[in-house]
Amino acid sequence: MAKHKQKTDPNYKVIAENRRARFDYAIEEDLECGIVLEGSEVKSLRAGGANIAESYAAVEDGELWLINSYIAPYEQAKAFKHDERRRRKLLVSRKELSNLWAATQRKGMTLVPLVLYFNHKGRAKLKIGIAKGKKNHDKRETQAKRDWSRQKQRLLKDHG
Repeated sequence: MAKHKQKTDPNYKVIAENRRARFDYAIEEDLECGIVLEGSEVKSLRAGGANIAESYAAVEDGELWLINSYIAPYEQAKAFKHDERRRRKLLVSRKELSNLWAATQRKGMTLVPLVLYFNHKGRAKLKIGIAKGKKNHDKRETQAKRDWSRQKQRLLKDHG
């Protein structure tokens, strides 16, 4: 039921998606966090200019940061231009932050941005995945599973 509501909600909008994340990483858990943005960045996101494919999140000095994300410059912002690739602070609770720190430091996990979107209240949110990097043979296995499920669908469609 909740998924259907998001589709019809006028404020909910996916801005950028990291499609390779699920291929390159085994996502064990995901977490929604707020993101600290400047005004021109929000305007640019509303226009849909963002890329999180090469970015990652990291815990540094007790804070969570989104590093190497791209938000296109907003042309109408003459005086208050933002740096497209600046580090952006992510907002999570203290408890979640300590869990993320433990996952990255002790378990060797990576924090991968999955989706950047506006939630139903119109606030920019980032969903990050706590992930383990896949080895090449895991990637091949994922590809084989995907190919087989596609083939299965074709067979069912042809014979069904």
